[in-house]
Amino acid sequence: MNISNSTELICFIILSTIVVCGGIGVVLLENIVYSAFLLGGVFMSVAGLYLLLNASFVAAAQVLVYVGAVNVLILFAIMLVNKKEEMNEVKGLKLRKFLSGFVCIGLLILIIRVNITTAWPLPGPKSIGEESTIRIGEHLFTDYLLPFELASVLLLMAMIGAIVLARRDVYFENENISPSNNIIKQSKTPLIADKSSN
Repeated sequence: MNISNSTELICFIILSTIVVCGGIGVVLLENIVYSAFLLGGVFMSVAGLYLLLNASFVAAAQVLVYVGAVNVLILFAIMLVNKKEEMNEVKGLKLRKFLSGFVCIGLLILIIRVNITTAWPLPGPKSIGEESTIRIGEHLFTDYLLPFELASVLLLMAMIGAIVLARRDVYFENENISPSNNIIKQSKTPLIADKSSN
């Protein structure tokens, strides 16, 4: 094993560890802001894995679309919408956790079985280098034009949803301030007492 292969293996192990640990952190952390930041780290690590596969265009698209658009949109939605809700006790939470864990472990076993039983061709197909961007562009605007446009519509719907959630009615203690009308109700107790009334 030469230096390039060992470096590639080390980078793969580091990026894979970040992806797995970050994905677990996204699911298990209670603070949704930390989960969103970890999700950005997972996306960046996946882009690094694409770079190891000589897929530079896919790595750039991963950073631009997922990190630069989707993850930033999620962060803006989280920070703009600080809706306070009382967390009610969920019925059958232990059963739901058990079923979810069972499904996840089953999928993990299935993936490991497929990985072990499949005869992966080594080495893989030869990289076409700079022509990959041209090929992807041709397929993207011919064969996969409809999914590409559907993805853009989905991102637009997510942005509109974030704006709608950000413009909701804001509640301050006993007062209701609505951005839909230009009337702001004054507080019943004045901030400065009128001395002339005494």
